[in-house]
Amino acid sequence: MEAINTIEIIGYAASIMVAISLMMKDITWLRCLNFTGCSLFVIYGASIEAWPVAGMNAFVACINIYHLQKIYRNRNNVELATD
Repeated sequence: MEAINTIEIIGYAASIMVAISLMMKDITWLRCLNFTGCSLFVIYGASIEAWPVAGMNAFVACINIYHLQKIYRNRNNVELATD
């Protein structure tokens, strides 16, 4: 039996992070964990030269960043309006 290498561990960790993210009720946690999983999948995909995996997950990571920025911007606006 072969030992699991570091790249495989990154792939498994990415899968687990994405799966856990989809169980979150809080959208901020969902996006943060999903971003982490996608980032790990980018590393994994690039390491095994699976460019569609790396590219698609890089795109989804960017979408998560966009929405996280939007969430934090809205929170800051609400806090400023209530002060």
